[in-house]
Amino acid sequence: MKKLILQMQVSVDGFVGADGDHSWQLWEWGDDSAWDDELKQDFNAVFETIDTILLSRKMAEEGYLTHWSNAARKYPKDRFHAFAQRIVDAQKVVASGRLETSRWERTRVVSGDLPREVDALKQGEGGDIAVFGGAGFASALVAAGLVDEFQLFVNPAVLGAGRRIFDQGGFARLKLLGSKAYASGMVVSRYAPAP
Repeated sequence: MKKLILQMQVSVDGFVGADGDHSWQLWEWGDDSAWDDELKQDFNAVFETIDTILLSRKMAEEGYLTHWSNAARKYPKDRFHAFAQRIVDAQKVVASGRLETSRWERTRVVSGDLPREVDALKQGEGGDIAVFGGAGFASALVAAGLVDEFQLFVNPAVLGAGRRIFDQGGFARLKLLGSKAYASGMVVSRYAPAP
């Protein structure tokens, strides 16, 4: 069975989004990234196990798919090319109650019962499923108990306020699968729900 892996950048104090226009993440979608080479290498290695990407409607409409599709075409020698090409090659699923059809390649739209849709994705064959979306989408997945692994990219920033992914509920206990610190100041911690 496929695993649903939620990858989120978070602050040291557990926020995934800041109120206002405060820049705090070491990596945003642009070409400038404060991620060190080892972190990029490890991220790409993990992403090699992924063959499906689950996105929120908002993330898709804000340009996630367009950005990585353009990056895969324009920058064959760029440091983000391997990741961009994986995004293009993966099956993409956009969860939305508003969209009826997809305007992106290799992408389909699902609506309705999110737990049922995610369960159907998990039953498929192949690699695991990565989730990308905002705090609300991630919170809904967490509250429904759908996340099999959390990959939290802890940025060296303290926000003091903002949005969290565990506001709607969560797990009483998580099992640490691994944690690694990087030269950029990022710490990546991997957790699974404890049995």
